[in-house]
Amino acid sequence: MTFNLRQVYAFAREYHQKRDNQKDIQYGTAGFRSHADNLDYVMYRMGLLAVLRSRAKSGKVIGVMITASHNPEQDNGVKLIDPMGEMLEQRWEKLATALVNVSDDDLETQVGKISADEGIDNTMPAKVFVGMDTRYHSPQLAKAVLNGIAAMRGTVRDFGIVTTPMLHYFVTCSNTNMAYGLPTEDGYMHKLLRAFKTIRGKDFERGNYVNQVYYDGANGVGSLKMLGFIKKFDCYLNVKVFNSNGKINYNCGADYVKTNQRAPEGLPELEPNARCVSVDGDADRVLYYFTDAEGAFHLLDGDRIATLIAGFLKELVEKCGVDINMGLVQTAYANGASTDYIVNQLKVPVACVPTGVKHLHHKALDYDIGVYFEANGHGTIIYSTSVKDKIAAASKDESLTQEQRGAADILLQTIDLTNETVGDAISDMLLVETVLHYRGWSLNDWLATYTDLPNVLMKIKVEDRNVITTTDAERVCVTPEGLQDAINEIVAKYAKGRSFVRPSGTEDVVRVYAEADTKENTLQLALDVANVVYDKAGGTGERPQKPQI
Repeated sequence: MTFNLRQVYAFAREYHQKRDNQKDIQYGTAGFRSHADNLDYVMYRMGLLAVLRSRAKSGKVIGVMITASHNPEQDNGVKLIDPMGEMLEQRWEKLATALVNVSDDDLETQVGKISADEGIDNTMPAKVFVGMDTRYHSPQLAKAVLNGIAAMRGTVRDFGIVTTPMLHYFVTCSNTNMAYGLPTEDGYMHKLLRAFKTIRGKDFERGNYVNQVYYDGANGVGSLKMLGFIKKFDCYLNVKVFNSNGKINYNCGADYVKTNQRAPEGLPELEPNARCVSVDGDADRVLYYFTDAEGAFHLLDGDRIATLIAGFLKELVEKCGVDINMGLVQTAYANGASTDYIVNQLKVPVACVPTGVKHLHHKALDYDIGVYFEANGHGTIIYSTSVKDKIAAASKDESLTQEQRGAADILLQTIDLTNETVGDAISDMLLVETVLHYRGWSLNDWLATYTDLPNVLMKIKVEDRNVITTTDAERVCVTPEGLQDAINEIVAKYAKGRSFVRPSGTEDVVRVYAEADTKENTLQLALDVANVVYDKAGGTGERPQKPQI
């Protein structure tokens, strides 16, 4: 099976032309992301690259997901999924950036260069899975991806509208000869539901746990797929979906709730302390929250989810008596109180890595059980093959007590309830519901495990985000010169103060994170640091104003 490079080039020129005024675009943590009107040629070229990547991986399935996640409706994006469901290899991110940014005239040469440099045999088969979110422009952009795959003579399986985690799951299943599960939507749902129902049993309510959750679908694919789950939950979990048919991510969804520290629009009128959950536009992030009897809003974010799940897993590991190396991975955005709780109360080692799922996922592989979550609600758990074997053996070991074998059985079901390939809002929600039910906890009980430090995140527009460079897992600013010294002087003025800055991966903004002992100190600390960034990093527009939380 061969292709003609000149045909690839000619097809691009005629149907997926790159305009002369197109700005260069960079493949970042989330792949390529921009206004949808700018992405047709990008999608075509990513179809080309997916086929090249599949051939470079000896014909393994590669995924292409069309989504802009938590971005507003007018945006879209695309990213590649590697054979085991992981993010695209970092070295290939540079190849993706180079391929997308060449002119149409140089496209033929660039495809040939990648093939030659990577030793790719373009006569061998290649297979690509494609999925998309619910944005109105996703189908048209998907056609561009499919055209790119066809131009390179790759074979394709188009899954249509799916969550991002589902496509990661499908890719992994296919490349493991279905050892991980069936690469279908029914296979995905069946695996999660079977494990969820087995752990929960018929005792639907326990202690302070109420079998009712209100689900904000961000008007995206997460609402569509949750409605499918509801049909199969039976009485095991009562879920009420809202924000299911409006503008994607508009004043709703996980990013809105996290950024604004308040409930989304569209939330029905509820009794105090009702358990609520929000996902994002492609359903790979999840957050919990509630409003108490006094009207105060309480958020339980990715840090909280990490501590809840880690504590549950540690308890089960200790009960079954298996020797397991367990660790938790965070980014600099993790609340300082959560880190203190994990280390000093749960006694679980913590590692800090740069922002981005690829960094968290990679570090989590160092442990037998690696738990990772970003504060924004994106995360999962990874279990090594050896630890799965140990737990399976323990569940059948007659020399162990019934309690030990029972704990091992629950661990095995928890593994099946986990989408290990990537953060998965639906899988993670079911994990949280499982732990809360197991402990008989309400959200108030969960919240009481520790007290978060007040924190805030600001965005500062700059001329060029690349003037900011960082080290030490993005906690220390290297350039511009003098910026970190200024931040250190400001932070020293505040009790329990902590602040860091990092450039966005997709737009010319610098993010400023701050936390301190009180809300007022946190807001002032953030403003002080934001103004220093504005002055030293080329801020544009109005000077920063004091944020609100």
